[in-house]
Amino acid sequence: MAVRRKQLFTLLKLAISAALIYLIFTKIELSTVAHTLKSTQPLYVLVALVLFIVSKILAAFRLNLYFHQLQILLTQKSNLKLYLLGMFYNLFLPGGIGGDAYKGYVIKKKFNIKTKKVVAVLLLDRLSGLLLLFLYACILALLVSNTQLIGFKWLIGSASVLSIAVFWWMNRTFFKDTLPVFWKSAGYSALLQLAQLASVFFLLKALSISLYTIGYLFIFLISSIVAVVPLTIGGIGSRELTFFYGAELLGLDEGSSVSISVVFFIITAFVSLFGLLYHIKKPAIEVYDK
Repeated sequence: MAVRRKQLFTLLKLAISAALIYLIFTKIELSTVAHTLKSTQPLYVLVALVLFIVSKILAAFRLNLYFHQLQILLTQKSNLKLYLLGMFYNLFLPGGIGGDAYKGYVIKKKFNIKTKKVVAVLLLDRLSGLLLLFLYACILALLVSNTQLIGFKWLIGSASVLSIAVFWWMNRTFFKDTLPVFWKSAGYSALLQLAQLASVFFLLKALSISLYTIGYLFIFLISSIVAVVPLTIGGIGSRELTFFYGAELLGLDEGSSVSISVVFFIITAFVSLFGLLYHIKKPAIEVYDK
């Protein structure tokens, strides 16, 4: 019954992704997006790819920081392999075991640690990333030139400060084991989200988009937050929909906005595909000597 429920949920997510993609391309011409993609400058795409990889390495380091705090002493090399395999599972095997679930299973089996602690660490890792996405989005919202946001800038500034306080309280209350690395993990989150923002910045240059850079970067951050909600396959459809309506709200070009999302997804899929190597041959779990 549980397997059938999971399959039905996967089919539902596929249907939602397809419906959202269809909705987007009923509102903009596919030829417009295709024309923008054809003019892509490969060198800038390569820089964006490298920066995206850097962001994922930093994300893996952040997760391993939490693991080490629980005395799960994975080597960085072993952790990177496991992280890449998780990316592959999340994007290419949505009906199978999820990336986080697989990492949790491997850690539980290898280190005989309580399931509750493993789940808590994986959840905290996600929340740490979301916090910095939100903070950067607030900063860019304060900088973006848009009359509709002017009246909310005081609220945005207050929300950014409050989010840090709330996240600190959550760590102190529910994740006491990892509280000593709170600021270090926040530093990793800040760097990796900056790397992703820089990646998208070079995608803008690759697509010859030189105006309203802050607006497009702001939409990207909002789309990244929306993509975390597990209603679609790997955020497909929900990210593009956010880019479309975000561009409409800020008075930007919808076709260019969706093109950014498409290229970013291609980069994500390209990197994630290398996790297939560790699906075929599962990575050995190596640990540091105490």
